Amino acid sequence: MDLLLICIAGFFILLGLVGSFLPVIPGPLTSWIGFLVLSFIPEISISTTFLLISFSIALFIFLLDFIIPIIGVKKYGGGKGSTYGASIGLILGILFLGPLGILMGPFLGAFFGELIVNKSNNKGALRAAFGALIGFLSGVFLKFIIGIAYGFYFIRFVWNARDLVF
Repeated sequence: MDLLLICIAGFFILLGLVGSFLPVIPGPLTSWIGFLVLSFIPEISISTTFLLISFSIALFIFLLDFIIPIIGVKKYGGGKGSTYGASIGLILGILFLGPLGILMGPFLGAFFGELIVNKSNNKGALRAAFGALIGFLSGVFLKFIIGIAYGFYFIRFVWNARDLVF
């Protein structure tokens, strides 16, 4: 049973890392679920304080991920069209362009979203797209760093209890 819980926890940690790049999966919160599952294994010692602090960090990054792209778009003169376009562009970019779509999708989505919804000129749409890309990449970077840290702690918890669990 312990091995099954470790596998489930590891799945959530990895899914959280994937969620760093995909906006439909809340990366840090998903990784935190891995800690929660891991805490149900009696041989693995995870303190309540650690769970609360790691949850607070995950929730903060989750909320900040909504704010950062908006700040980037606003700073460069964009509106809601570029914000929504960046999210849609990311999904379509990954589907059709693979890893390159992670960069190209939000940029092109924000550009066309700004042109269509806010009726901006090309220069304004380009600035908004750049701002959306900067904001998106900042959010991805933060989520990925937290995901890596949570992955490190997952490995550490399992490694420290390896003699008791395996």
